[in-house]
Parts: sequence; C-alpha cells; structure tokens
Amino acid sequence: MQTPTLSKQFSNIDWVLLAAILPILIFGLVTMHSFSSLTTTAFFTKQLIWISISFGIFLFISQIDIRFWKRTGVLVGVYLFSILLLAVLFVLGHVSNGAQSWFDFGGFSFQPSDIMKLVVVLMLAKYFSRRHVEIKHSRHIFVSALYAFIPFFLVFLQPDFGSAIIIFLVWFGMVLVSGISKKHILIVFGTGILAFLTLWFFVFHPYQKARILNFIHPMSDIRGTGYNAYQSTIAVGSGQFIGKGIGFGTQSRLQFLPEYQTDFIFAAFAEEWGFIGALILFILYGIVLWRILRVARFGATNFEILFSMGFAILIASHLLINIGMNIGLMPVTGITLPFMSYGGSHMIMLFIALGILMSARKHARTAHQEDMRNEFLGI
Repeated sequence: MQTPTLSKQFSNIDWVLLAAILPILIFGLVTMHSFSSLTTTAFFTKQLIWISISFGIFLFISQIDIRFWKRTGVLVGVYLFSILLLAVLFVLGHVSNGAQSWFDFGGFSFQPSDIMKLVVVLMLAKYFSRRHVEIKHSRHIFVSALYAFIPFFLVFLQPDFGSAIIIFLVWFGMVLVSGISKKHILIVFGTGILAFLTLWFFVFHPYQKARILNFIHPMSDIRGTGYNAYQSTIAVGSGQFIGKGIGFGTQSRLQFLPEYQTDFIFAAFAEEWGFIGALILFILYGIVLWRILRVARFGATNFEILFSMGFAILIASHLLINIGMNIGLMPVTGITLPFMSYGGSHMIMLFIALGILMSARKHARTAHQEDMRNEFLGI
C-alpha cells in the first residue's frame, strides 16, 4: 500500500484562499510592529507564535474527514463542553476592562466565546441540514434559537456585548439562508425586535445604552462614551489617500487611539496606509468571502453548504461591526478584525473553521448553480 504524497495529501487546500489571508496576516503584524515600544514588540512576537500554532492546527483539521463533524455525539459533546467553559468563567475567569471573558494562564489567555461562535455555526448547520425537508415549520426557528440563546445569554452576562451580538447575527443569518418561508422571516424579524426591546428595557446596563445612543449621536460625548470612536475616525481620516507611512501613525504612536492592536487595528492601519491600503484590504477580504461561498456552492451535502454559509456570515459580521465602529458608523463593541487583530483565541478559531472548510472542499461536487440553488431552497 502506497503512502500518499504530500501534494495529494493536501490537495484539498484552497491555496487562493490562503494567498488572500496571508497578506491580511502580514498587514496585522506590520501594524503591530510599526510602533516601537516594548509592549507592541510583545504583541508582534506573540502574534507570530499564535499564527504558527493556528497554521499547524489548520493543516491537522483539514485532514479530518468531514463526516466526523456531522456526528451528533461529537457536536453535542463539543457544544456542552463549550457551554461549561462559559459557565466556569463566572468563577475562575479573569476580569479585564470590566468583562470576565478570559481564562488567564499567566503567559497567555483564552477566550471561550471565540470558540463558541464556531460551535454555534456547527450546531446550526447540523440542525438545519437534518430538518431541511420540514424547515418551513416555524418551530425549527425557535428550537434553533435555543441553541444560540444559551451561549448568547452566558456571553452577554460576562458582559461581552460584542461577542453576544455576533452569536445572534450568526443565528439570524443562518435562519435566513436555511430556506424558511417569507412569513417566517417576518416572524424572525419580529422576534429580533422584541428581543432588542427586552434587552434595552430590562437587561442593558447604562454604559451599554450609552454606546448605542452614541451610535446615533457619535459626537455628543467625545470626552466620554464617544472618545474611542472619535479618535478612531480621526486616525482613519488622517490617512487620506496614500497614508502617513509605516510607523508614522500619530494617533497610535501618541496613544490617542486605544486598543490599536485589537479593536482599532483597522484605524491604525488606515492611518498608515491610507485609502489605497484600505481598498487593498477590502479586496482581500472580498476574495476570502468569495472562496468560502464557493465551497458552499459546491457542497456535497446541506451540512457543508450551511457550515460554509455560517462561516461566511461569521466573518462578514466581524468585518461589518469592526470596520463600522472604526469609522464611526457602529457602536464600539470590542469586536476583532478577522486574521488581523491581535489575539490567539480568535485566530485559532478562524483556522479551525478553515480546516473544516477544507475538509468539506475535499468532498465538493460539481453542479450547475441553479440546480444547487433549487436543492438548497427546496424548490
């Protein structure tokens, strides 16, 4: 029996997708390294380590048969374990910036909510794929909502408003692409509005309400709740067309821009690279989303299609919220920029998802686009 060659073993890898992700990773590293201080040097070094670990995990996961991730026992076990981690945070979690969202292990920390986002995508892909024929029944909307609501609630209580919103958007987006009727889409919209009103009047803390109100009037309190958004818009605007150059971003260098290695790395990048750099970054993210959706188009089963769509929704949600808050169009919620922001938890989560995507790609089938659409929507 012949041992498969390395090229055949990794023939399922989408090298176009990786080629688009690589410059984004480099942009993040360069932005972190462009500010010469001991702190930013530590961010750069640690991020290199996290990227290396993530690539190793990606290659390993990509070789696991996609049928492994379809097993009910596996998914339920991973889901319950992730829920347990979120619950244990309230006892053993490390508090940072007012949120108890991390396990602190000294040299590094781990944020379970990042992994939970991927687990929700997997659970919903499994649930909707098994009930595809009867998806028009409204009860499946509410059952699927329960899978998302439990982690949403636990993450929200930390409080990590940004990650909770991402979990909600993943559920909401996957419900919309699962093939439900237009009437039930209206039910989902109504449910979303009702949930927001309930959170606003009974759950949100004053500072969370202030962030949302600041979204409507971003310049009404630039010394308080609007400070981060105000400094971020200054950084983006000061980059103008070609940017100030690497290492010459004054908003970040002079520490007017907070969290420039995580939440506001886009603003730090745009200040140095300008409109041209931001445009290149948008094109790269567009290619990433295109390649993910291409896997969905040629998915062998509904699980692969739904997982790929869910992963695309996850990345798109991060992009819209992070870039939106960096340019003053969205409230500041502490959401990272995929593949670019500093952090090991979200980087590992993204590359695990990419590995599962490559496993799905191995079993992709060639089909006419209209046939795939009809099958997916149950027409």
